[in-house]
Parts: sequence; C-alpha cells; structure tokens
Amino acid sequence: MTEITFTLNGEPRQVSISPGESLLDTLRFDCGIISTKDGCQPQGQCGCCLALVDGVPKTTCAVAAVKADGKEIVTLEGFDEEERQLIAKCFVGVAGLQCGFCIPGIAVRAKSMLDKDLNLTRDQIAARLAGHLCRCTGYTKILDAIELLARARRGEEIPEPCRDGRIGSSLARYTGEQLTLGDQPYVDDMVLPGMLHGAVLLSPHARAQVRHIDLSKAENLPGVVAVATAEDVPGNRWYGLVYNDWPGFVALGEEARCVGDVIAAVAATTRAQARAAVALIEVDYLEREPVLDPARALEPNAPQVNPQHPNLLSETVVVRGDAEAALAESAHVVSGSWTTQRIEHLYLEPEAALAEPLADGVIRIYTQGQGIFDDQQQVAAFLGVPEDQVQVELVPNGGAFGGKEDMSVQPHAALLARMTGRPVRVTLSREESIRMHPKRHPIAMDYTVGCDAEGRLTAVKARMIGDSGAYASVGSKVLERAAGHACGPYKVANVDVISRGAYTNNPPCGAMRGFGANQAHFAIEGALDLLAEKAGLDGWEIRWRNALAVGDTFSTGQVLEKSVGLKQTLEAVKEGYYAARAAGRPVGVACGIKNSGIGNGAEEWGKARLVVEEDGTVSIYNGFTEMGQGLLTVLIQCAVEITGLPAEGFRAKVSSEHPLGTGQTTGSRGTLLGGRAVIAAAEKLKADLDGGSTLADLAGKIYAGEVVIDDTTAPGQETDKIKTHTAFGFATQVCILDEEGKLDRFIAAHDVGRAINPALCEGQIEGSVHMGLGYALTEELPCPDGMPATFKLRELGVIRAREMPEIEVILVEDHEPEGPFGAKGVGEIGLVPTAAAVASALEAYDGQRRYTLPMKDSAAARALGVGRIRSLGQ
Repeated sequence: MTEITFTLNGEPRQVSISPGESLLDTLRFDCGIISTKDGCQPQGQCGCCLALVDGVPKTTCAVAAVKADGKEIVTLEGFDEEERQLIAKCFVGVAGLQCGFCIPGIAVRAKSMLDKDLNLTRDQIAARLAGHLCRCTGYTKILDAIELLARARRGEEIPEPCRDGRIGSSLARYTGEQLTLGDQPYVDDMVLPGMLHGAVLLSPHARAQVRHIDLSKAENLPGVVAVATAEDVPGNRWYGLVYNDWPGFVALGEEARCVGDVIAAVAATTRAQARAAVALIEVDYLEREPVLDPARALEPNAPQVNPQHPNLLSETVVVRGDAEAALAESAHVVSGSWTTQRIEHLYLEPEAALAEPLADGVIRIYTQGQGIFDDQQQVAAFLGVPEDQVQVELVPNGGAFGGKEDMSVQPHAALLARMTGRPVRVTLSREESIRMHPKRHPIAMDYTVGCDAEGRLTAVKARMIGDSGAYASVGSKVLERAAGHACGPYKVANVDVISRGAYTNNPPCGAMRGFGANQAHFAIEGALDLLAEKAGLDGWEIRWRNALAVGDTFSTGQVLEKSVGLKQTLEAVKEGYYAARAAGRPVGVACGIKNSGIGNGAEEWGKARLVVEEDGTVSIYNGFTEMGQGLLTVLIQCAVEITGLPAEGFRAKVSSEHPLGTGQTTGSRGTLLGGRAVIAAAEKLKADLDGGSTLADLAGKIYAGEVVIDDTTAPGQETDKIKTHTAFGFATQVCILDEEGKLDRFIAAHDVGRAINPALCEGQIEGSVHMGLGYALTEELPCPDGMPATFKLRELGVIRAREMPEIEVILVEDHEPEGPFGAKGVGEIGLVPTAAAVASALEAYDGQRRYTLPMKDSAAARALGVGRIRSLGQ
C-alpha cells in the first residue's frame, strides 16, 4: 500500500492505495464520491468519471491514483452550490438528460469549457464533448443545455423548468436535478453496513467442458469470505424469460456454451480482493469446436448447443394469399439478400446488483433490471425459497434498451449474501458486461417483392434466420416480431414469410430497441427502393402509394381499425424531401411501423397503486422500469391530469412492496399500460377528493388501478378476427447528405398518438435516431471464435456529439383510443426506418445499393471517427 495526499473539493485527504489503483476507484471507494461513474474503466472513453485535476478535466478511470499525490481534485460535489443548481436547472429545463448516468461527467466538462469561453458556438461545444458518450439522448438536448448554461452565465435571463404536470406539457424530468448533479445513486453507488464486494469468473471459451475447478487459492486469499459454484445453488440453477435454459453457474462436467457463462463467484471485503480471488481460480477446460453459424446449427449433424432445447429455437410462419402466383403476375419483381449485424447495447451503466439479508431469511435485492417481478420469481427459484422470501426494489438504471431484461448478476449477489449473511454488491466490468448480456440479433434475410405497373405492392416472400446465441432469452419473440413486420408499414395482399431462430455458441441475443422490426425494415425498405426505380417512381411516391391507412391489412392479417398516422408522417416530411432533391442533395426516405404492447396472444397487465402518505404526498407504484425513457415522469402527469393535484406532490416508485407483476418493460408498452393503470387508480383518488376528503383525511389509503389486454392473437391462431397487437407507432424519416456524402440533416416525423410530455417524447426520438445512425454506419460486434473482437467503446462504433447531424423531430398526433389520453409507445419506433433511410441516401450519393449493415464502406461512415476495429484490420 502507498500513502498519497491530495485536496478533494477543498478538503485535505490522505489515503492508502493499492498498486495499479485508479484515481476513480480512490474517489469512489476511499472518498465516497458518487458523481464520478464507472462506465468503461480503464479505457477513459465514455467521460462518465470526469473530474478536475489541478483545474484540468481528466477521465479519472485512466489516471493512476498515485499520480494524484499533491494534486487538487474537484468533482461535481465540490462545485459552488449556486453553480450546481444553475447547471441542474439548465439540463432539466431543456430535457437534457435521460438515464442520467453520463450527465455528471458532461456537467463537469461544461463548466470547464465555459470557464474558458462563454461564447462557444454549438459546433465548438459538440467538439469539446468528443471524450463523452451518451447512449440515450442523441446529444441534441445536451447541447441545448450547455448553450442555455452559457446564456445564464453571461447574465441573460433563462426560463424556469416546467412544473406544470398536465398532459401535453413538458414537465421537468422526475428527480432530474439529482441525476444531473450525480446525487441520485445507481446500484453501484449504494453502500450498506458490512457490505461485501462480489465478482464473477467467466468462461474464456465459447464451447468447452468444465472438467475441474480448483478454488483453494481463491479461498485462502486474505479478505475472501465466500466462493460459490454450481454446487452451492440450493434451488433451480437454470432460469430464463421464455425457457429455463440459462444456468446461473456452469456445473462440473457440463459445457460452457458461450464466453459469458459464469463458472464461479467470489465475495470479499473489497472489490480488488474479489477480483484478485477470481483470477486465482483454476479451471480445467476441454475445448470443443464451437457452433458459430446459425445455418450450420440447423444442419442435421450439428452438435446440440443447449441441452434444454434443440438448435432450432423457433419458427414463425406468416402466410396470406398466394405469393408465388402474385409474383408471377407482377409487373416488376426484385430479389435480394439483406444482412444485419450483432450490436452491443452499450448502456453506460454496467450491470450491478446489491443483495441484503433481512430477518427471517428474507433477501432484499436492489436491481437495475427491466422487470423486478421477473427478477423476484427467478431469484426465488434459484435460491429454492418462496417468492415472498425475496424482496426486489428497482434502482432506476443507467440505460437498458432491452439488454437488462434477462438475469445478469442478481442471482449471484443473492446467493453470496445468503452464504455470508452480509450484504453483497456485484458489479460487472465493461468487458464482462459485453460478454454476458444478450445483444441485438444478426439476421440474414432473403426477400422477393413484387409490384404492379403503378408501383403498388403485390406480394412479399421472405426467409429469415437469426442467430440467438447460446440461450433463448427472448430470441423466439424477436424473430416472431421480425416476421410480423416483414412487409413494413405497407399494404400487401399476398405474404409468405418464414422466420427462424437458431442456438449457437455466440453470445446470446435477445431484446434490443426495435426488437426485430428494424432488421426487417432494412430489407423491405431496400426492396421498395429497387421497385421504385423499376416503376419510375421516387422514394416518397412509392411509399405514399403503398402506405397503410385505417381499414388496411397489416403483414400479420390484422385489419387496422384506428390510429394509423403513417400518411400524416409522409406529408410532414414531403416538403423537406423534395426541397433536398431540388437542391441536388443526396436524400433518402424510409417508413416504419412498430407495435406498442407485446401482443401476439400474450396477456398483458398494467398495474398501479397510489398510496397517500402521512406527509401529504402521494406515492405512485407501478411494475415497469424507469431506464431513462421518462416513464415515471409520464405516470406522474397521468395522475396530475386526473386528480388536479400538483406534480411536486407525487413520488414515483417501483418495488415488490405491492403485487404489481407486469413482466418486462419491453414492447414500447410502459406508457400504454402503466399510464392506463395510473389513470384507473387516480380516478378513485379523485372521487374521494371530490367527495370532500383531504389528503390528510386519506393518509394511509391505497388506491389500486389495473388493466388487462387479453384480446390479441398468436401467429397461426385459428380465429375469426386477427389482432396481433394493441397499437402501432408509425414514422417516416428522411436522411440528407452533404456534397461529400457525409451526414448533414435528418428529419424524423412520428405518429405518437398523443405527446404526454413533448420534450421527453422528442428526446426519445432523437436518441433513437442516434442509435439508428450507428446501426446503419459504424456499430457492430463481430465475435470470431465466439469472443467479441473488441471491448473498446470507440471501436464499438457509437457516434459522438460532433459527428451527429441536425435532427428535426416532427410529432404527429393520431389519437390511439386504447392508450392513456390517446398516447402510444415511442421508445423503439425511432430507429426502425433509420438504417434504410441512410442506405437510400447513400445510393443517391454514389449509386451503390447496400445490402449489409453496418455500411462502413460508405462516405458517411468513413467521415466518422468511430467503429474501426483494429484487431480486424479496419
């Protein structure tokens, strides 16, 4: 150990550091600083850990603690309080944050840059954010916030954040000030008395038999309290969302099926000790040839990847009419093979869980998962205890995008807590996160599409195969959704679609924003562009002629009866599209459709409880997760609209304290179902208030609101009326390039039903477009031999602020009668057409039709500074 001294936020500090310890770890573990977040240690590429060192902004995860000796360090906690509040006011006032994990670091950067120059241009601000990554916002409103902060510091008057909680107002994000300043803890910021730190050992092989595990060196390391393997699991070691095919630990004699499989877990006094102990565990593996190609996995002689299920995970068939006959009679027919890539979610907060033993054997888990009641059920089964012996509380997370639906380290933290009788917190490193959690499916798609002489679609024939990796996750549902969206938002009378999912030894693939719809849209939109050329039409016109409207039939056979705003979105972008063409600019257009609500025969619940507290506030409990999308803010607005009570009087919570099991926060349904449930509960509270009662009179009373959707139909179900989904979002997007083929401007027109909170709604779409542009141009996660080719954030290809085009969001409101106040989900539709719009614009630029994502060979991608994977020679 080495002693160092420094000044932290004006106070002298003396700490003992370990060899190789980072300044970030010193600040977090020795000094109790939580505004500096660990998003990528030791890469220094996300900016979440920024602090001022002798006045210079430094990514503290990339600075050795020993180099801080004698330095003056200032974190966001140490800023002048008036300045802190001004920063928070500016970010909250323009909705400049979503999950909030990246914002404290950006706030430090904002102070640093504005201390030097209060008159920076927007482009200069974006350039100075090059060291920062935001996965949620698309940067537009972050730049707005810093510009507003500059105005305030120049002495200009700035508006107050919106506090009007009525529907249609841009109410300031719930707990937005705390998130901006780094004061609201995420799971890895939480500390309990006597808490131990956990770490896990992952398989280094995509396929290998575990022949022997030697724990002796790890068990004898000072500070180690417990080491767990499969033998220590008292309940069902296998869990999963669709099938119980994913083991919490791989047992002796079994195969590790991917490089994210857990072999052992350690609890120790410090995180460094836990990780050192994991490194001492010796495992004897018998390596075997992994199955990495989904087509190979489906061959009759392929090894079975997962012992719980054949390699064919799922097959979805959608057939209407006679596609072959219609194609034979079509005036124009095109065929092509489109391929999409594996994508890393790269939410900035890596997975973490904190488990705390309570009285009578109860375990309380603090989770960042997307479905706390699924967490409760699966952890209880893992521990072999009744569900009421496991309490789960959501800690709003630092991004998820579908990647936190499955179990990660919740069961390991719970088991270690049970073994030690002490609280245990387990947090993954960035590399471990990438290896463990499910990704976006790579899907290969063969399409044949026909149209008549006027460009009206006649038939779609599609064959899809998706790589679901080693475990099912929700892969069968992703491929089901891809099949259901195979025709995009267009009228097609004759449909022949088969979509299959396969197990392989690659990292699992599961839910990610778009959920199969964006893959299908890349293909169908590309086919539409090919047909437009044959029919002598431009991209906008062929889409207008085929656009779904009320009364038309969706791919699955569902007749759309309400809220189909697709043509309104096409009309909204028409002027911009044709103006760009007239100016000689390369321009592309694409449309999208995405379900709101899981549907396909699933019974779906929205559940809420409004609890009147003794202090006069009202707590809103619901079963869905806050992960940056603003759900808790929207639910407060639903309650405000019904009750007339002020927004500041509501507190939104997610915990298993009330029986509100609603499944995963997925399918763009949080607002759809959660909002309706809150409305139902709020109406009961309103009735009591109208009857003369005050909140003081009602203290302790609980108001329940529950809604169920049980009228959707499963694919292939025999029924008089097909209704695969409750509601749909629609979009048209336009990509405009400059004269050099670089991204210049993007227009996104979206039918949102009703914008409950317009600023948050815009932010969701801006962030989705940002993610969609990365999907189109720079993002991929190749896995040679089943191991990700890179763990470096820049190489993974997420676009930075200075590289983003201007985004114009146009909100179209076509009332959805089954949604709260007419609203429907917008969390996923924002990137469904994006890649196709970019591909169309690139073809307008260089005449090349591209069939494979990402389009790294394009001028637009080459102009970006991310996405080049050095180990692959890019």
